[in-house]
Amino acid sequence: MSRPKPLWAPPTRDGVGPSRVAVVAGPWRTLGEYLPHRLPAVSAADWLQRLAAGEVLDAVGQPVRADTPCVVNATLWYWRSLPPEPPVPFEAHVLFQDELLVVADKPHFLPTLPSGRYLQETLLVRLKRQLGLNDLVALHRLDRETAGPVVFSVRPDTRNAYQVLWRDRQVHKVYEAIAPWRDDLALPQVRRSRIEPGPGPMQMIEVPGEPNAETHIDLIARLPAGPQAGDPRLAPQRLAHYRLAPLTGRTHQLRVHLNALGAPIVGDRIYPRLWPETPPGEAPDYREPLQLLAREIAFTDPVTGEPRRFVSARTLAGVATDDR
Repeated sequence: MSRPKPLWAPPTRDGVGPSRVAVVAGPWRTLGEYLPHRLPAVSAADWLQRLAAGEVLDAVGQPVRADTPCVVNATLWYWRSLPPEPPVPFEAHVLFQDELLVVADKPHFLPTLPSGRYLQETLLVRLKRQLGLNDLVALHRLDRETAGPVVFSVRPDTRNAYQVLWRDRQVHKVYEAIAPWRDDLALPQVRRSRIEPGPGPMQMIEVPGEPNAETHIDLIARLPAGPQAGDPRLAPQRLAHYRLAPLTGRTHQLRVHLNALGAPIVGDRIYPRLWPETPPGEAPDYREPLQLLAREIAFTDPVTGEPRRFVSARTLAGVATDDR
């Protein structure tokens, strides 16, 4: 069940919207005791510093202190703060903007939304700062490793109409990928399977059961041979340029389906092998992006009735323009 919308919210700061937390019943007497227990990702010393600086507000915008008594169900506002993030050296380009929507062509390596260690170096926060649109909300997301168009809602009063499109699968999406060529892979084909979280972190797997994921797969072109997982010691592998049209939107669906067909996407650091994640504070290796691109997204606008179609201007490595 979603929380009721608050009557008031603090303004965005440098593109970062405020977070809120409610006080629950417990043994805590003061907010200085409660916040480190409720949100332990922030140290107790950091919470005390924020409270002393007036960086935690009550439901009407007044700063609270460390010795403020805990009141059950009271609303508190604060802003997320993370250590300095390595800058992602790639820019998103705005493909379209009007009073209803913003569409940005996301580069590889840039997260769509703040999460975990990513805050300032995310597409949403960058766009809020660039465009001055504090109410901007992503209608869907792309994985950090995937490039292509992301659609954002500008106005809260029309947002639900657009969200219904994604919920009811009324959005047409086309992706492109570079992956190994297999002589035994019949194309075009439709891959239907059941995808669920795997036993380890990050990875999703196909399991027996009623299919919950469907992808239409076709060949665009055969490509010259390329390195295997970026390791020059291995013999080059034959590659192909694929077109992928997902009917559903399961986590990592395209990556899981191609991997299950014996054609894991070039540059994939999750399938078939899970590579170690880049340590916090360090920049990833930008030389080998995942060769997966959201090429286009299309739908009928529920507010204006107009057809909307947005196409990425990006290309995958080694793909000629006429291959598309």
